[in-house]
Amino acid sequence: MLLGKGYSWKAARARLPPPRHVVNVVRNPKVLLTFGVMALILVLWQSLGSAAGEVQRFYCFGPSKPPNRMTANEAEEWHAHMHTPVLYNHHKAVEINNTEIQHIDLNGIHSTPEGAQNKERVLILTPVRDATKHLAKYFDLLSQLTYPHELIDLAFLVGDTMDDTMATLALELDRIQKNPDVAFNSAMVVQKDFKVGFSQDVKDRHSFKAQGPRRMAMGRARNYLLSTALKPEHSWVYWRDVDIVDSPAKIIEDLVAHNRDIIVPNIWFHRYKMVKGKMVDIEGRFDYNSWQESPEGLALASTLAKDMILAEGYKQYPTNRNHMALMGDWRGDKDVEIKLDGIGGVNIIVKADVHRSGINFPCYAFENQAETEGFAKMAKRAGYEVYGLPNYVVWHVDTEEKPGNAP
Repeated sequence: MLLGKGYSWKAARARLPPPRHVVNVVRNPKVLLTFGVMALILVLWQSLGSAAGEVQRFYCFGPSKPPNRMTANEAEEWHAHMHTPVLYNHHKAVEINNTEIQHIDLNGIHSTPEGAQNKERVLILTPVRDATKHLAKYFDLLSQLTYPHELIDLAFLVGDTMDDTMATLALELDRIQKNPDVAFNSAMVVQKDFKVGFSQDVKDRHSFKAQGPRRMAMGRARNYLLSTALKPEHSWVYWRDVDIVDSPAKIIEDLVAHNRDIIVPNIWFHRYKMVKGKMVDIEGRFDYNSWQESPEGLALASTLAKDMILAEGYKQYPTNRNHMALMGDWRGDKDVEIKLDGIGGVNIIVKADVHRSGINFPCYAFENQAETEGFAKMAKRAGYEVYGLPNYVVWHVDTEEKPGNAP
């Protein structure tokens, strides 16, 4: 060992502290604490160094602030220079948006004279109330319709009924729909009460004072049924009352073939009486709501308040209108047409687009008419054509009304 001038090993050793002093210093608590703190700092420094290295293996795939707090310039800069990686799982479909958006193209829905050949859908609508006794016959006639049943949807509105209409309707629908030979495409039953105050007894419902409230209630029932059951795929709407006792099996094809916006057949009834020892069918005329306007009818309406409903076919309102029920003969040419200004509701064929255009059954006075007669007035006001077939007869149940109401 080289030592400086004037130094020797012995001299250097003499300057070292004695071993006992070194041991005492090392055992001093302050010295031990100092060494412990220094060792902890060294360990933490090494740990942070390795953790920093691990952090470098990860990348931040987002901006430093949420998008709603970024300025337009910051957003532009981020999207221009930062690329967020998209990770795909090729083993599972990724559903980006679960929102259901339905596209309906009504341009493809047409009402043509060749309805069945063109696979045009028909919606049959029937309001029913206290109709238990009529339903079996109704469905027997319905099952005989020759229009393809897979193109027909049925819908009923049951309201304010006091008998077993709902149960009977369910049984009849079950009977028909379980028979593959006559089953229809679908069936719907709508239930809605309107709190009407008149009964279904002929004396009550066909009385003069009941006509205004009754027609308004019927208008509401038809509108509720229509708005619930009409679907985009329907081309034609066929309104058919529940108390029809006979009608041609081809009635849909026959009426659709006329290609009119609104068309109705004539409505009569059978009543058999013994005349000179022989049973005679008097072939009664039923529906006086299908008519052609008259000068007297217009003059009478001009004297009425705007909210008053003119009930046709009652002597209290002498309108002198031409009633289709008093015209025609079922033995004549069934395709003869006449223009009408008012129609009854027993049997109506309507192009679905007429209803889609907002022409419904007013449950208020529209040009002093309501329900089906108001429907015809509204349709004509909108530019649609309304026709009747005086020689095409549908037979209604005989209500056995007393004479005096009809002309």
